[in-house]
Amino acid sequence: MKYFEVNYMFKGKKTKTVIKSPNKTDAIAIAKIKVPGVILNVKETSAPLEDSFANFKKQLLGSITKKNIKMPSLIAAVRQLSVMTNAGISIHDCVKEVAGATVDVTLREIFDSVNEDLNSGLSLTQAMMPFRGELGDVTIAMVELGESTGNMAESLAKLGDILDEIESNRQKFKKALRYPITVVVAIAIAFTILMVYVVPKFKEIFSKLKAELPLPTKILLFMEHAINEYGFYILGVLIATIIFIKYMLKTDEEFKKKFDKYILKVYLIGNITFYATLSRFTLVFTELIRAGIPIADALDTALLTLDNTHLKKQLSAVKISVQRGISLTEAFRDTGLFEGMLIQMIQAGEQSGTLDKMLEKVTDYFKSRFNEIIDNIASYIEPILLGFIAAMVLLMALGIFMPMWDMAKAVKN
Repeated sequence: MKYFEVNYMFKGKKTKTVIKSPNKTDAIAIAKIKVPGVILNVKETSAPLEDSFANFKKQLLGSITKKNIKMPSLIAAVRQLSVMTNAGISIHDCVKEVAGATVDVTLREIFDSVNEDLNSGLSLTQAMMPFRGELGDVTIAMVELGESTGNMAESLAKLGDILDEIESNRQKFKKALRYPITVVVAIAIAFTILMVYVVPKFKEIFSKLKAELPLPTKILLFMEHAINEYGFYILGVLIATIIFIKYMLKTDEEFKKKFDKYILKVYLIGNITFYATLSRFTLVFTELIRAGIPIADALDTALLTLDNTHLKKQLSAVKISVQRGISLTEAFRDTGLFEGMLIQMIQAGEQSGTLDKMLEKVTDYFKSRFNEIIDNIASYIEPILLGFIAAMVLLMALGIFMPMWDMAKAVKN
């Protein structure tokens, strides 16, 4: 959210106030509703000192105590909204009803706030925008689609299907990671027990040798000393680092840009992020095109669904190219994100007037690639796990037994 200073005339006096809004256009719209006088100008300004401190405190504490919305509760709420709006009930009454019906406390608070903003004259998209982080970019994009086309019930029904698919993929991802996480945790516990209880016994023996210890033993003894003496400090530093990274991702745009670019290069995680992001983008873009939204506007809305700033920057260039008169096919080709086969499909759809159908096939392709990675994630991770286990066992074996061999030679001599 950004801050905008609104200068206006009221009862012959020049007055100003500050409004929070995601962009200047929305700030002007909110000002027209909430400001009592004649608006002179609206300009972006820095956050007041007390707000800056409050935001810092809120974001820092939010990194630790953030309450996430349960996805099943959000899906149920969206489907309820869809059914009620399809029955001809006003969106205001629908939101009020859903706020009272949901069992998720965080979601109820959000819908209560949305209900108040709707009463003050804001659109549903504007009312939901402050909760973009909790509701998700896809939700905001599909609600905006419903308001643009005037068919909110259909957009919400499609949103329910999209969220259902996202939740299904998330559960599938968790299930796939269960085995490798269990193995890593078991290894970590076993290694810690060895370091705390077993290695110190050998340390006493090694100290009596008063001989030069081999490198594996030195590494083992160093790790034992670090865990026993500074274990809790190391754990505290790790937790603090995770909290700091989460905070920086929320507050520092430059840090987030570098992080998002780097994460795409990480083994396996990069591919999962890439295909999940493009699948979501093309899915929403397809629905917008099918609803008859102009390509430039459809791209603008679909870009809201992108969390990764690096991919968002590349796909933002598509909108600029289209506005300059370049074909959608060429614009997508210039990003370098789409394979030749997909570019040919988009070109065929653009030339034949069946762009939405071809984009749907592109979406299915990205979805299938994502599902393939998730379904086989265990086989991708197994070589890393085996290498990690082998390295730990080898370090333990060499670290303990090499000095023993030296002892045996010394006894023989």
